[in-house]
Amino acid sequence: MLERYLVEHCSPTLASIKTANLFNMPYASWKELDGQLKSLKQQFAEKGISLSVVRKREGTALIYVYRRQKLKEDLTKPGVAEFLQTYGYENTDVDQAIERLHMRLEKGGNFPHEIGLFLGYPLGDVKGFIENAGKNSRCAGCWKVYCNECETMKLFERFRKCREIYLRLWQQGKPVWKLAVAA
Repeated sequence: MLERYLVEHCSPTLASIKTANLFNMPYASWKELDGQLKSLKQQFAEKGISLSVVRKREGTALIYVYRRQKLKEDLTKPGVAEFLQTYGYENTDVDQAIERLHMRLEKGGNFPHEIGLFLGYPLGDVKGFIENAGKNSRCAGCWKVYCNECETMKLFERFRKCREIYLRLWQQGKPVWKLAVAA
């Protein structure tokens, strides 16, 4: 079941056309899910892909799948560090930033909308979403778009096609770790 979730929700990241994806994974046994995650972490590590449980609840885990190098580049883009500082991120070191995000997710309360930056969303769209309380977007796909509508819609189409192709290949028997592109 974990492989299906990875293909359905993370194909663009596995194909290295998106920084990261996030999905909620139901589980009956934490021990079983943790074992599957450990196995996939080893297989994906050689391809530059990391998996992390960023929030765990009874019967469900929020799993973050990301390309470390792409995330590092995204977090050092102009304006990102200053923006994240307003949410208590002391720096843009990948591990420390993910740890801060994990803390904000576990804390409860309002969902940390800066998470979009960890998923490869443009800063302008993340700010637009927060400033507009999720309303008044120009369009929506994987996220709500406030800037560069035409360019982003083309990107959403690439993500859709990627997901479609990966799902077909996986259903034909190709293991998910073999679908992942090396960094």
